[in-house]
Amino acid sequence: MPLRIAFFGLPLAALLLAKDGHSIELCAICRKDALGARRARRVFGERVLVRPKVTDRALADRVERLAPDLVVSWFWTTRLPMRLVEAARLGGIGVHPSLLPRHRGPDPTTWAILSGDAVTGVSVHRIAEEYDTGAILDQEELVIDPRWTGWDLARALDRPSLRALRRTCQRFSRGETIAEITQDEDLVTHAPALGEDEHAIRWSWPTDRVLRHIRALAPTPGAFTEIAGVLVTVLEARKAPRFPDALEPGEGYAEGGHAVIRTGDGAVILVRGEIEGAPVEAEALARLFLAPEPLLG
Repeated sequence: MPLRIAFFGLPLAALLLAKDGHSIELCAICRKDALGARRARRVFGERVLVRPKVTDRALADRVERLAPDLVVSWFWTTRLPMRLVEAARLGGIGVHPSLLPRHRGPDPTTWAILSGDAVTGVSVHRIAEEYDTGAILDQEELVIDPRWTGWDLARALDRPSLRALRRTCQRFSRGETIAEITQDEDLVTHAPALGEDEHAIRWSWPTDRVLRHIRALAPTPGAFTEIAGVLVTVLEARKAPRFPDALEPGEGYAEGGHAVIRTGDGAVILVRGEIEGAPVEAEALARLFLAPEPLLG
């Protein structure tokens, strides 16, 4: 039988679950400008709530009166109180863009690239008291293209995330018993949001780490550095085939219309970026090294 669902998150998933035949009894949207928000308002009408405060008693009372079969979270941005989750006959499920228990936390795609992971994926899990700790119901793997930025990876995970969510809801609707796999705490890694200072490139790092850092943070918030007193956000770089051995990490020069910067064990070529927030290509970045002051690494 189709499920009666109380939904929290980005409306695209709610619309697809409705297309699968489920009844969306409540559609709480986390962003008013989210893709599908306008259509959700037309389809679900007064059942749509935009950024409700999930700790409000009135919302909990409403969900309890609805007595849904399942609470579903798809990229809801705050913790759902267990009172809401427990109002549903089947409890609550969420989807996390990593292979839990790896990369628990708000920024798993960034950390997958920072960590040099070759494979990541999505996990459908039980909503528990603590973020990302509930039992795993389904997972789907994805090989990470070494050219992807953090944004590219996040987009690539959307389809498997929706696919796994829909698959799990269909299994619940058929009355299947779904194996619930407790997360192994010995395998846990964390993916906290990086602070502003942590976006800075440390030129003493090995080249591979520098390149991962740039890719992980592109296009926003972006990995940044300073060249000749100018703030530069580096959006794309590649390994340099050669460089003067006399350079120290963080020192650079212009060659052939490109900026080359020494790292801890090699050098990188800056391909694309922003200067004081304005998009620029390689030649504009190279011109910064014609200034008299060296890069401070």
